[in-house]
Amino acid sequence: MRALLRLLQLAVLGAALAPWPAPAQTSDVWPSRPLRFILPFPPGGGTDILGRLIAERMTVSLGQPVVTENRGGAGGNVGAEAAARSAPDGYTIVLVAPSLAISTSLYSKLSYDPVKDFAPISLVATVPNVMVTHPSVPAGTLAEFIRLAKTKPGEMNFGSGGSGTSNHLAGELFNIVAGVKLVHVPYKGVNLAMNDVLSGQIHLVVIGVPAVAPHIKAGKLRALALVAPQRAAALPEVPTVAEAGLPNFEVTTWYGILAPAGTPRAIVTRLNAELVKIMHAPDLNERLAAMATDPATSTPEEFADYIKREIAKWGEVVRQAGLKAD
Repeated sequence: MRALLRLLQLAVLGAALAPWPAPAQTSDVWPSRPLRFILPFPPGGGTDILGRLIAERMTVSLGQPVVTENRGGAGGNVGAEAAARSAPDGYTIVLVAPSLAISTSLYSKLSYDPVKDFAPISLVATVPNVMVTHPSVPAGTLAEFIRLAKTKPGEMNFGSGGSGTSNHLAGELFNIVAGVKLVHVPYKGVNLAMNDVLSGQIHLVVIGVPAVAPHIKAGKLRALALVAPQRAAALPEVPTVAEAGLPNFEVTTWYGILAPAGTPRAIVTRLNAELVKIMHAPDLNERLAAMATDPATSTPEEFADYIKREIAKWGEVVRQAGLKAD
């Protein structure tokens, strides 16, 4: 009996001396470390500028650094693939543009699936595009440019930020809708294409308004038409393509954020909520307005559906134009 009592006393003493259960580790609380934000285009373009503005505000909102990483190449595919292959732990996100929806039709051996390999978080912004040419081109309006191009099939060209970018497919869609034959000249980034249209080396670029509005106002570039359903506040005097006599030609550059497929739903929901707050904050809206960029958020499901519609739309353009990038 005494031996049993002694054992009970030792057990009680051992329990008293045992450490209390440790609290949940901070690694279990998301986010507990910096996030990597992949920008799949070179520095200086619209994707880069918008991404950095978002990253600054997400850093404050999430309480952890959101570190941007430019991974340009192959029309955005290098950065998209890097994101798709990252761990689905909520610490990697990627800013994507229409090239994500275009690539699946353009590349026969794409190393990732734009639908299956990502968890959509939200659409974040849209940018109207404008058709610009050098003032030396003898065409003051879109109608005149089309007439000129029809007299020189295969002799005039258009530039883009690379095969599979929205600038590229916009030019191909213009060829189809206008019945012209402009030759595609791809560059490693749309800024390089813009530089060559500024110097008169190429004839046309379809590009976001923010990148060229100052050059248009300075008379260094001529705006033929906005490739959008309505005029832009930054260029109120420039007609839309429909007003200029070319309906059924509309190309809006959109931006959205994805995470790798398998990212926990709770993290996707949190990121979506943070992005909605960030994109509709008055201070950011002022910055975006100055860039002719419109905030445009969505639910994850709405963004997933939007991507599927874009894939179908651009797949038809790729098919009609007979394009392949590999």
